[in-house]
Amino acid sequence: MGDHEHHHEETFISKYVFSLDHKMIAKQFLLTGMTMGVLGVIMSILFRIQLAWPDEGHPILEALLGKWAPDGVMDPNIYLALVTIHGTIMVFFVLTAGLSGTFSNLLIPLQIGARDMASGFMNMLSYWFFFLSSVVMVISLFVESGPASAGWTIYPPLSALPQAVPGSGLGMTLWLVSMSLFIVSALLGGLNYIVTIFNLRTKGMTMTRLPLTMWAFFITAVLGVLSFPVLLSACLLLIFDRSFGTAFYLSDIYIQGEALLQTGGSPVLFQHLFWFLGHPEVYIILLPALGITSEVISTNARKPIFGYRAMVGSILAIAFLSFIVWGHHMFMTGMNPFLGSVFTFTTLLIAIPSAVKVFNYLTTLWKANIQFTPAMLFSIGLVSTFISGGLTGLILGDSALDINVHDTYFVTAHFHIVMGLSAIFGMFAGIYHWYPKLYGRMMNKSLGYIHFWITFICAYGVFYPMHFLGLAGLPRRYYSNTAFPMFDDLVEISELVTVFAIVGSAVQIIFFFNYFYSIFRGKVAPQNPWRSTTLEWTTPVERIHGNWPGEIPEVHRWAYDYSKPGMKEDFMSQITEIQEGEEESHG
Repeated sequence: MGDHEHHHEETFISKYVFSLDHKMIAKQFLLTGMTMGVLGVIMSILFRIQLAWPDEGHPILEALLGKWAPDGVMDPNIYLALVTIHGTIMVFFVLTAGLSGTFSNLLIPLQIGARDMASGFMNMLSYWFFFLSSVVMVISLFVESGPASAGWTIYPPLSALPQAVPGSGLGMTLWLVSMSLFIVSALLGGLNYIVTIFNLRTKGMTMTRLPLTMWAFFITAVLGVLSFPVLLSACLLLIFDRSFGTAFYLSDIYIQGEALLQTGGSPVLFQHLFWFLGHPEVYIILLPALGITSEVISTNARKPIFGYRAMVGSILAIAFLSFIVWGHHMFMTGMNPFLGSVFTFTTLLIAIPSAVKVFNYLTTLWKANIQFTPAMLFSIGLVSTFISGGLTGLILGDSALDINVHDTYFVTAHFHIVMGLSAIFGMFAGIYHWYPKLYGRMMNKSLGYIHFWITFICAYGVFYPMHFLGLAGLPRRYYSNTAFPMFDDLVEISELVTVFAIVGSAVQIIFFFNYFYSIFRGKVAPQNPWRSTTLEWTTPVERIHGNWPGEIPEVHRWAYDYSKPGMKEDFMSQITEIQEGEEESHG
């Protein structure tokens, strides 16, 4: 990478649209993910309004949904469609892309000491496939028969038979096309991240000197590469069933009193294939957030992360175990009860490495000199949601207990707290922490504090009461419970949840304002605003192609030398040479 690469003029298109620079691609992922996030949250507000006040007309529903909400009362079909697309958008397009897409791209080359990704072209393709898939998903909202409405898990036969529900026509086809494009994007990105971390580390950057963020992104990419093809095969077989008359998932089905010809398939096969991706997907979302949290907590606690090797070990253990727990989503499918006990065992086993992570975070925070930046608050928020959401996971992971609360709001509460909130908090922590690297400016701290506290209170205000709704037996995915008098006394809780959801969503406007205002008007960032040890803070503030002018620095120590006794500064950058008489830390 000599000077010959720098003197050609970049056009607008080559710099901002079809960019090969990992930092620009990270911004593209983040902005696309944020746009999709706004869509996903608007949908959730619409169906929350429907759930809280089921029989009343709402002008906002009529204005946004048109023929799907005559007189402002939502049509049941559009309710199912909104729930489906909200789930799909949030899981894949916001959390997977917003975390893995953004931060893997931004940080991998910067933290391992590389000029760029292994393949800039593959990286660009990965973003454009992701962009295409999000466009197709948004287009499916405008189909006349309505978007896909078989739930985000798209279980057959609802999704396999176009005549089953209105959303199973063209809307479902577009959903499958969109997901296939998304999987291509995830595979291109994942392979690139793995190769980059393996092959392009700078001199002295051994695997045990990698920051925990790198470990998390590396293992996330491995999980993605191993599990996404299974979802692709599930989608392909579903396309065959829908379009070519095969019967992979269909058997003995009657529609409107008429028997269909397909026999011999099993809808449970689809569930096995889907959840074989579906459970690793939880960790594809969660691990990057946990990696970011490790970095932010250590930096702002001014302490080395407690138990570095145990943290790496717990990431590896979670990754391995995540492939053998998928059956806990299927205790009620008529699966062999013996299998249920196996999956219960493996599910309770995965609690151990998760608890190791929590313990190490709390121990790092213990007696630390904590700097309460917005990023740190969101990271501590993540530790809180990870604990409170994880505890309900123990109940749902046990087949005997799960049977009682399966398909109620208890499940919704659990996975939203542990996966939705923790991942979103990790994403916010990452944005506040690395914003100087994205734009060379600082975000406003006071707005960050307001954003955190209201978001945190509203997040618990939405999902904590849902546990009680679930324990009372309120089923999920029902658009109205007025037909069941036993749930009449739960209406107030639903209204409370909805109010919290509306306030929590409105507060995100503060974040968006802070984000976009700071790009142009924020305080210019110093080179190392958080006094951090990792390599990305040794690069100049202004964006340059190739990250470092001149030589790439050599690494001499691990990533967490904070507050080392006997040193002048309270942090030692990874490029600082080991001094005489100093022992190298290993964690």
